[in-house]
Amino acid sequence: MKNDVEIGQHNDTQRQYFASRIKPTMVPRDTPYVQRQIDHVLAALDLAPDARILEIGCGMGRYTIPMARRGVAVEGLDLTPELLERFRSFEGGQDVPLHCTDILDAPASMHGSFDAVIGFFTLHHLHDLEGSFAAMARLLKPNGRVAFLEPNPWNPLYYVQITLSPGMTWEGDKGILKMRRGLISEAMRNAGLEMTEVRRFGFFPPFLANGSAAGKIERVVESIRLLGPVLPFQLFAGRRRTAS
Repeated sequence: MKNDVEIGQHNDTQRQYFASRIKPTMVPRDTPYVQRQIDHVLAALDLAPDARILEIGCGMGRYTIPMARRGVAVEGLDLTPELLERFRSFEGGQDVPLHCTDILDAPASMHGSFDAVIGFFTLHHLHDLEGSFAAMARLLKPNGRVAFLEPNPWNPLYYVQITLSPGMTWEGDKGILKMRRGLISEAMRNAGLEMTEVRRFGFFPPFLANGSAAGKIERVVESIRLLGPVLPFQLFAGRRRTAS
C-alpha cells in the first residue's frame, strides 16, 4: 500500500497530465475500434442486461457514452474535473451519472452498489494497484465482477508510441510496465478479488481497425499462436471472492 503523500502527489501529476492533454482520441465516437473493445469487456463480465456498472478513469466518455447508448446502466468516475466537464458537453453525456473522486476515496454511499467495475486503459495510471482493487471490491455487490482493458507491455510498439506521440510522456504512461499477469493477479488476490481470465487481442491501430475488412483480418491474426504474446490489448477479468 502507498502512503497518502505519495498517492496525493501521483494524483496531482495525473490530473495535470490529462487536463493539459485533451487529445482527439479521447473524444467519444462510435467506431468499430471502440465498439470491439467494449464488446470484449462486456463479454468478460457476463452480466444481466440491467446490471449496474462503474467505469473508473472514464475521462471524457470515450467508452462510457457509447456503452450508455447501448442501454448499459453505466456510471463514470474520474479524478479530473476538466475531463468530466467535457464529458457532459457531448451528446448523451448529461444522462450518465458521474463521480469526481479518486477510487481510493469513493464515498461509503457507493459501497456494495455495483455489479461490475471496469476500466479502459486505466489501471496503468493507478499508483496503488492493490489499494485500488481493494476499493473496487468495496464498491461491488457480492459476486461482483471487474474487467480492465490495458496495453500489453510485451508489444514494442507502445514504447515507440510513447516516445513519438506529442500527447504522451513516459512519466504519464510508465505504468504500462506493471500490466503483467502475475502482478495484476497478486494485487487482485490481496484485495479480495480473484482473476478469472486474461485475454489478448487486436492488431491494427485505430485508423486501420476502423476499415471495413479489419475485423476479419484481426481475427485471423489473433488465431496465430506465435503472435499471441505480443498482441496489443490485454483484458484482465476477475470477481469478488466470497467468504468460504
